[in-house]
Amino acid sequence: MARWDEAPVERPRMSDAAYERLKDAIVSGEFAPGEKIRDSEVAQRLGLSRTPVREALTRLADTGLVEAKPGVYTRITTLNRHDVAATLVVLRSLDELAVRTGVPHMTTDHIDRMRRANEDFAHAVDQHDITGAFAADDAFHGVAIDAAGNPVLRRVIDQLHPQVHRILYRKFSTLLGGHDTVDHHTKLTELCANGDADGAAGLSAEHWAHLGGLIDELFASDDLDESSA
Repeated sequence: MARWDEAPVERPRMSDAAYERLKDAIVSGEFAPGEKIRDSEVAQRLGLSRTPVREALTRLADTGLVEAKPGVYTRITTLNRHDVAATLVVLRSLDELAVRTGVPHMTTDHIDRMRRANEDFAHAVDQHDITGAFAADDAFHGVAIDAAGNPVLRRVIDQLHPQVHRILYRKFSTLLGGHDTVDHHTKLTELCANGDADGAAGLSAEHWAHLGGLIDELFASDDLDESSA
């Protein structure tokens, strides 16, 4: 992953580009938890005016990656065990809903996309390509969201994903280094191909519960909770 300030941002959709650049930097740890951000400095380093940077920071606050106290500070949020657990519970329910409502509308094209995304994911895991793994995993689960045809569902899921990515990035080898997720994707794809909406939704929920357990172990054993930092 290139440094977030490596090159000036092109003018079209400047706030979107600034948001993506800053989000990736927070997820990858280039910005430390609790670190203060000054929009003027970020704007200068990205070659932008302060307005699109402020807009990007507002969106990052909505995702929970940034917290702000007007007139006092804007800073990177710390990792908090309770908040992460709450996010996972919501994501589990939303993903289960996406699968349950999306499967009846899936076509052979949807299934092909799931298989290709899983192949990309497996390759990224083998190469220890964290960014590629996130992109492929999002693409895989995005197929069910597309099939569900619910734009509100997609918007909320997209808003919550970065918080989970932030932890997975820090502990990629522990959580994504094996092939358990690849196997899960394979089984889920076959259930979707067979039109088993209930079975696919149940398997999806089980996987999120397993992921939540792994993350909980990290907080318990590796002092991942930074809320007191």
